[in-house]
Amino acid sequence: MITGQPLKIADRTFSSRLMVGTGKFSSYGVMREALQAAGTEIVTVALRRADLSGAAVPQADILDFIDREKYLLLPNTSGAMTAEEACRLARLAATAGLPMWVKLEIHPDPRYLLPDPIETLKAAEVLVREGFTVLPYINADPVLARRLQDVGVATVMPLAAPIGSNRGIEARRQIEIIIEQAQVPVVIDAGLGRPSHAADAMEMGADAVLINTAIAIAGDPSEMARCFRSAVESGRRAFEIGLPGVLTRAEASSPLTGFLQA
Repeated sequence: MITGQPLKIADRTFSSRLMVGTGKFSSYGVMREALQAAGTEIVTVALRRADLSGAAVPQADILDFIDREKYLLLPNTSGAMTAEEACRLARLAATAGLPMWVKLEIHPDPRYLLPDPIETLKAAEVLVREGFTVLPYINADPVLARRLQDVGVATVMPLAAPIGSNRGIEARRQIEIIIEQAQVPVVIDAGLGRPSHAADAMEMGADAVLINTAIAIAGDPSEMARCFRSAVESGRRAFEIGLPGVLTRAEASSPLTGFLQA
């Protein structure tokens, strides 16, 4: 996916602004094909689903189906309920040879899966200090986003709506503030269920989006991945070109004054 401006996170540059998660696919083979179709360069994997033991059980490990030469593998700490658990998972992944990048997720509430802001900030402070490139998943909280930037995270990843809800950008006003104040890339994560939602996010000025459920549960995940790829590319191009302002009144596209006078 080529855009006018590349996406830069920490010390790496990417041409794709679509990140893709790996949960909920019907098989690892289907997942692999969808990743290819998406044109993504960053793939997130829940550490609790990956075999980090080194046993390498054939056909059992999701990591066997992700080409690490092609994709940046972004381990995530989904399932962690405290800062301590999240840090332990990140260190385990690094010890197993995965990148020193981590998508920091701490959500103790099993019903709504909303991120814990206090534990997230605590974990980010520790992991940044230990040399990790940290991409934290957060509520659409502009104050927390600024605090995390002060700590040294590589991005902030506000949710658009609850994980897997497919409801689109419900936290629009807060995300707009986060984007306005951002000193690092803003990746809209969670709740985007349609390609139009992804295009909307990019037109707002988000630097990237992360999609999982909407692709994974589609009737044809690869085709849906292509739809999201096109939507992200189009939305970003429109943002870079410059979208027209919103007016409170009508304005004729073909002025009538001269015609009536004639």
